[in-house]
Amino acid sequence: MTINQIHQKLLNKQISALELAQDYLSRIKKINPELNAFITVTEKEAIEQAKNADNIIAQGQELPILAGIPASIKDVIMTKGVKTTAGSRILENYIAPYDATAVKKLKEQGLVMLGKNNCDEFAMGSSGENSAYGAIKNPYDKERVPGGSSGGSAAAVAADLSVYSLGSDTGGSIRQPAAFCGVVGLKPTYGAVSRFGLIAMASSFDQIGVIGKSVEDVEIVFNVIKGKDELDATSVEIRSGIKSESPLRFENQKSEILNKFKIQNSKFKNLRIGVPKEYFVKGMNKEVESVVKNVIKKAEELGAEVAEVSLPHTEYALAVYYIIMPSEVSANLARYDGIRYGESVISHQTSGVGLIDVYKKTRAKFLGDEVKRRIMLGTYTLSAGYYEAYYKKAQQVRTLIRQDFERVFNQGKVDMLITPTTPTPAFKLGEKTADPLTMYLEDVFTVPINVAGVPALSIPAGKSKDGLPIGVQLVGKWFEEEVLFRVGDVLEKVFSSTHF
Repeated sequence: MTINQIHQKLLNKQISALELAQDYLSRIKKINPELNAFITVTEKEAIEQAKNADNIIAQGQELPILAGIPASIKDVIMTKGVKTTAGSRILENYIAPYDATAVKKLKEQGLVMLGKNNCDEFAMGSSGENSAYGAIKNPYDKERVPGGSSGGSAAAVAADLSVYSLGSDTGGSIRQPAAFCGVVGLKPTYGAVSRFGLIAMASSFDQIGVIGKSVEDVEIVFNVIKGKDELDATSVEIRSGIKSESPLRFENQKSEILNKFKIQNSKFKNLRIGVPKEYFVKGMNKEVESVVKNVIKKAEELGAEVAEVSLPHTEYALAVYYIIMPSEVSANLARYDGIRYGESVISHQTSGVGLIDVYKKTRAKFLGDEVKRRIMLGTYTLSAGYYEAYYKKAQQVRTLIRQDFERVFNQGKVDMLITPTTPTPAFKLGEKTADPLTMYLEDVFTVPINVAGVPALSIPAGKSKDGLPIGVQLVGKWFEEEVLFRVGDVLEKVFSSTHF
């Protein structure tokens, strides 16, 4: 069921929030041991939160649309009083002392939190295999990856272990697992959602987003968590879009976009879609290419004007990302030193132990291989003699990549772009772990979006001959998530028979 469907059943007392929470917790106990989508299950908290929702209904008060809806949170997002590990041994017993702003906003709307989703360590990975707590499995095929780094979130939603999940996206970490698991994933515009309480990986790329069963579900959650936060200087207020949690007003405020593009009865008018030629690369999986081209053809049949566009600096995006991102990783992860919080190999009372030894031994023991790889890469890039050759140059090219998007959207007068989400369907567990470069190439279509800071929505649009989901990526102008939602709504209805 979608969020709205559950909401109506709660209002009509066809089900109770407590029954719903218990049902999901029961499914988690049964299915999670095989999928490994959760690191921590918060049964006690979920039951208490569900009872609160039932009390609101019993007292005849207005029920917020997310109240009583079972959800999960990626384990890189802080949840007060609950273990928050970031998928790493170095935070194995860390209890978050406060809520992330996005979690706080959800709690104000009656969040029922089922638990914390497994993820690649510190959100570093494209497969869900880098977690210190074991690899996550894809619900469609348990021998395949669910994608990363929000693999646990995507697997949980796909397997009906939660209705929706908060994830994070630094280079594709929401959209890629959403595509692999046949669900919907939103990477909002950089700054649209507060990053306060998100365990930092690469601060100029990181963004909290949503994974859900439908475009509408993702939109509902986004409109609760978005907006300016005084605790995050990079966050901004979004004036457009839906400003209320009320289902009635939620429907009414769709009209502006619907009218602008004359989206009526699943038809488009005045909508101009760009197809970047650089996103159809040699070596791309033929089934993925076929599905994406089918979506483009269908959009055209529905009345959209489709035009080929060029984002000429796309070919440098992956290189730019894998220079700037590790540089920020090396700075952000310096705090895990065995002194202030987290695990430490040496007791502070041990005499005769040097401070440098504490740093070295703690980080060597408790950080995983991929995390160490990126820290070393970033430290090298920022070192004297290499900073200008690598980091500074990458930042200059990042500006060129952003300008490509500005040119296409403004001068090209394109309202949005359609691209593949991933170059392949979900691959086998262990298939790419030995070669980090082939793993990094999985992000070739998602990384440029983070580099430019624009919003993107991955929706399921078909399946491979092996029955694996294939996603298509809708890319919008800065802070125009609502255009993606409206177009995504229509396309989802057209292709719904292929995934739900």
